[in-house]
Amino acid sequence: MSGLYERHLAVSPDWLALYYRHPIELTHGEGRYVWDADGNRYLDFFGGILTTMTAHALPEVTKAISEQAGRIIHSSTLYLNRPMVELAERIATLSGIPDARVFFTTSGTEANDTALLLATAYRRSNQILAMRNSYHGRSFSAVSITGNQAWSPTSLSPLQTLYVHGGVRTRGPYAELSDDRFIRACVADLEDLLGHTREVAALIAEPIQGVGGFTSPPDGLFAAFREVLDRHGILWISDEVQTGWGRTGEHFWGWQAHAGNGPPDILTFAKGIGNGMSIGGVVARAEVMNCLDANSISTFGGSPVTMAAGLANLSYALEHDLQGNARRVGGLLIERLRGIAAASDAVREVRGRGLMIGIELVKPGTDEADPEAAAAVLEAARAGGLLIGKGGGHNTSVLRIAPPLTLTVAEAEEGAALLADALRAAD
Repeated sequence: MSGLYERHLAVSPDWLALYYRHPIELTHGEGRYVWDADGNRYLDFFGGILTTMTAHALPEVTKAISEQAGRIIHSSTLYLNRPMVELAERIATLSGIPDARVFFTTSGTEANDTALLLATAYRRSNQILAMRNSYHGRSFSAVSITGNQAWSPTSLSPLQTLYVHGGVRTRGPYAELSDDRFIRACVADLEDLLGHTREVAALIAEPIQGVGGFTSPPDGLFAAFREVLDRHGILWISDEVQTGWGRTGEHFWGWQAHAGNGPPDILTFAKGIGNGMSIGGVVARAEVMNCLDANSISTFGGSPVTMAAGLANLSYALEHDLQGNARRVGGLLIERLRGIAAASDAVREVRGRGLMIGIELVKPGTDEADPEAAAAVLEAARAGGLLIGKGGGHNTSVLRIAPPLTLTVAEAEEGAALLADALRAAD
């Protein structure tokens, strides 16, 4: 592996991060397991950053890809595309947005970029509200609305971004409040902020912050925000790149935990729908989606092969009730992890929903984030045969756990035991 690593370093940017002191090359996978070039097997609890949603080498998806590739691989959006129309119809219905229109992209970054284009054009404003600790992608516009310093390499932007409270429940100035008072304080902060700025185009928010460490507000926060936003004509963009397709178990979309005042105006998605194929997209009500007054296409968005994969993957997820499996197995897993955490002074909190779980690490006896401990647990888990991720706000001190949604009870128990060993080894 050292030879490939040296070749990687010679041709890749310094900022293209790799996990582990001795990076691994994954060569194949099956179900919830992957193998590296040295033949080591790992239980995959990160799924290519929440992207391998159903399973590795899922036969239904690989068959759909192969059959479509044998017919035609590419045509672009300049031609009618049956798989794209069929997938768009299903997503429009599932989105909960009335009179929905769907535009496909190649990534979540591009989806959020498109949502910002729509919102600013529709509202004739370049001002955006975003959440502190947020992450929305790697493009110039997405970086400019990211509220996480570790993932924001520049402050230059054509957008004016204003950050509001609420994305992190257990840290910050409102952490000690009850849920109801927390929501009221965040709404008051939003009201105050809008009293000091010009017209705002949209609020963009992740229902559960992904890169930020799987943090989330109390249920109903964005419904309360919506009352304020509607009075000002401000759009709500729900970034569902990591929370969509049933991963949270309780809901198909993350916004449904905040549904008191209806669906968002714009919804963005990506990652899990393609099960590893490059699919992103935007759903918006027709009035918003159709507001652009210039030509626009997508060369690779809606590719026949990726759309065929998305259709097969979505069908599998719905027919096998993977949302229900995420709720049941995820509930068991989070309880096991909380039991393990109770024996460790280094764990501040175990949080999450369904198969989207974060374990925040701190220096024992303090509330201070401990990124070194997170890195050590990541290494120890890999050595034991478990792949996990990490993230978090001010410091990368949260272990991110997001297995494929077909995870079995036995695999959840296996992963919890491996993680317990890794936490002990890192102490």
